[in-house]
Amino acid sequence: MDQIAFFLPQYGPTWLDIAATPVLICVLAWLSLIDTKELRLPDIGTIPLIAAGVFLAMWRQRDIPFDAVLGAFVGFGLFAAIGAYYFKKRGIEALGLGDAKLLGAAGAWLGWQALPLIVLIASLFGIGLATLRSQNVRGAIPFGPPLALAFILLWLAFCAPIMGRWF
Repeated sequence: MDQIAFFLPQYGPTWLDIAATPVLICVLAWLSLIDTKELRLPDIGTIPLIAAGVFLAMWRQRDIPFDAVLGAFVGFGLFAAIGAYYFKKRGIEALGLGDAKLLGAAGAWLGWQALPLIVLIASLFGIGLATLRSQNVRGAIPFGPPLALAFILLWLAFCAPIMGRWF
């Protein structure tokens, strides 16, 4: 746990963070199902997550949450730029703006420091999914579910100190 402490918010979790966790899990599960079926992440799920993450960070810090706001902008900007570059070079949308908004939401909830670890974990899950996929199945692989899984794993690691006292 101490090895990932750098990647987690410096302010400890509050009761509001714990209360928001079931909602986060439900929204991420819903987004994952939609992305699996339709290869898109709707704004109605991703944009409120960004706002909620910034609000929770503001509540936790009692100040302007610089790390959360920067995390939202960098997370979105990074994936939006990669997706735009790939589309320009190949003419194929491989990484959509829904993925960018979901990474922005993760950055808002966990801060900019968590972004490299979120992308690494999500990429490993995505590679695992692609490897398990049947050889004769072609088509796009949704990145939303691996991204959501990495997001929730790091969020639970962040909340673990306070949740451990209750269970």
